[in-house]
Amino acid sequence: MMRISGLSAGYGAGDVLHSVDITAPAGELTVILGANGSGKSTLFRTVSGVLRPTAGRVEFEGEETTRSRPAAIVRRGLAHCPEGRHLFPRMSVEKNLMLGAYVGRRDKRRVRELLGRTYDLFPVLQDKSHQDAGSLSGGQQQMVAIGRALMSDPKMLILDEPSMGLAPLITQQVFDAIVGINQEGIGVLLAEQNARSALKIASTGYVLAEGRVVLSGAASDLADDPAVQQAYLGV
Repeated sequence: MMRISGLSAGYGAGDVLHSVDITAPAGELTVILGANGSGKSTLFRTVSGVLRPTAGRVEFEGEETTRSRPAAIVRRGLAHCPEGRHLFPRMSVEKNLMLGAYVGRRDKRRVRELLGRTYDLFPVLQDKSHQDAGSLSGGQQQMVAIGRALMSDPKMLILDEPSMGLAPLITQQVFDAIVGINQEGIGVLLAEQNARSALKIASTGYVLAEGRVVLSGAASDLADDPAVQQAYLGV
């Protein structure tokens, strides 16, 4: 579904990514591992059109999207849930969710279906739908952020560090939801520092270091790789 070839990107004079090659198959869960500063967020910003690359290309469902605008990329079926959630804290949960449906707002019936699907996935959000998003716990806010991305009806969902700052029990709930999303046929491209949990649910993985892919393969193989174990799994 997504093919990233020779992608370089950065800020100002210097590149953060250096000739990155990644393939994320349709309907599968692909994980990107890496420490802070390895380039995961830069990669996702570039893929979603927020940041322009300095070299390389991105293809989504066979069409090049390298220099497409973010809204056009969302319309093609790629949604980005960024690190840090970026909610509107004084708006209600439901209004935050509805912002994600902007590109398909004319199909009101489908928007209602998507809202229902989001509430089925995260029942607590329906109970708190009229509360300000800023009044929710960190885990509930992360659910709103994921739900907002799902409201665009994506074929692939990019998730940037969804477990960051969450308690272990809440992290497990978020990962369970990610598995549920993937089982609906939505491809997932997941960046995570929680390597152990991410590799358990992924089919394929890549390891970024200093903006370069240094390891890749089946998630089960990466989990058994001594370099990954030492760097990310505490083995």
